[in-house]
Amino acid sequence: MDTKKRLVIKSPDISQLLADVLEGHRLMKDEALILLQSRNRDMMQVLAAADLMREQRVGDRVTYVKNHNINVTNFCINSCGFCGFCRKEKDDDLYTHSLPFIDGKVREALTHDITEICTVSGLHPDFTGQSYIDIINTIHKAAPDIHIHASNPMEVAYGAEKSGIATTDLLAMMKDAGLGTLCGTAAEILVDDIRDKICPQKIDSKTWERIIRESHHQGIRSTATIMYGHIESPEDQIQHLQIIRDIQDDTKGFTEFVPLSYVHYNSPLYLQGKARPGATGSEDLLMYAVSRLFLDNIDNLQASWVKMGTKMAQLCLLAGANDLSGTMYEESISKKAGAMNTDYLDPSEMKRITEDISRTLYQRTTLYEIVKKE
Repeated sequence: MDTKKRLVIKSPDISQLLADVLEGHRLMKDEALILLQSRNRDMMQVLAAADLMREQRVGDRVTYVKNHNINVTNFCINSCGFCGFCRKEKDDDLYTHSLPFIDGKVREALTHDITEICTVSGLHPDFTGQSYIDIINTIHKAAPDIHIHASNPMEVAYGAEKSGIATTDLLAMMKDAGLGTLCGTAAEILVDDIRDKICPQKIDSKTWERIIRESHHQGIRSTATIMYGHIESPEDQIQHLQIIRDIQDDTKGFTEFVPLSYVHYNSPLYLQGKARPGATGSEDLLMYAVSRLFLDNIDNLQASWVKMGTKMAQLCLLAGANDLSGTMYEESISKKAGAMNTDYLDPSEMKRITEDISRTLYQRTTLYEIVKKE
């Protein structure tokens, strides 16, 4: 099919395509690309269809999780072009938390009535697979009833390589130590031509996919993410969504999909003039809407208030999203990239923006079991 011809499709055809999707048609990549590049009234049709799809799939609930974030170290052997968090050996603000310090952080977090501890960190040059096991074990011993959402495929690959073991073996040991779910970060854009420019030291897309599949096959579910708004094209975005959908078809292991809007302010790529200044508002909304319509096998679509702020997160709830992420005590990675107001979002504010759009807020667990209605 000639993609260029499809790109000039008119509104009535978009209307029919959206109607077909709502009746069960599975979007093809070229069709999703048309929707992702829609503008004006066509765009509003796409957002409305995504909202209807959200209602069909998960109803009018908006969910969130009470969680606490621990970034164990900012010391990292990598130098990703989008990262403002990474520090090197001579940097004044370099840090690495000890295991006793982590234990104290977890016990402090328990006073906030959390249900999840989340931890992702830099790739410390001295870390091995045992380091990640020890971190998880420390958290689990301090809070045995709390769900541990930790590490990502990059950290698993790094720890396994440093310890000379298979990634499947490290995943099994992490699970035995108390790992509940794996973070689906380090995905960025699963197109290697782009990865070579924004994160050349990271694992390639096939390795990310392999480790995610290994995790799912061991019963360790994960999130899925995309980082968009930097140097990638709409075609790259759709290719990424296709990989995520294919994995979910095979494993059913993703708990949610989380679009992460690129925070450019302190990003080396942007400061060097190599990336654009993040996504526009319409691009944010279309990413959420097309993700909802294309990922017909993932129920939960998370609006990241950390990346976009609460006002844009609220609008994403009208474009297919059904989740407001977590309370996120002590978020560091987005803050260092230049995101504002990243430390904590009170459930009372979540409730306010949810009720403003005639939806109802519920607290959930990491695995989307409902804890209570707010």
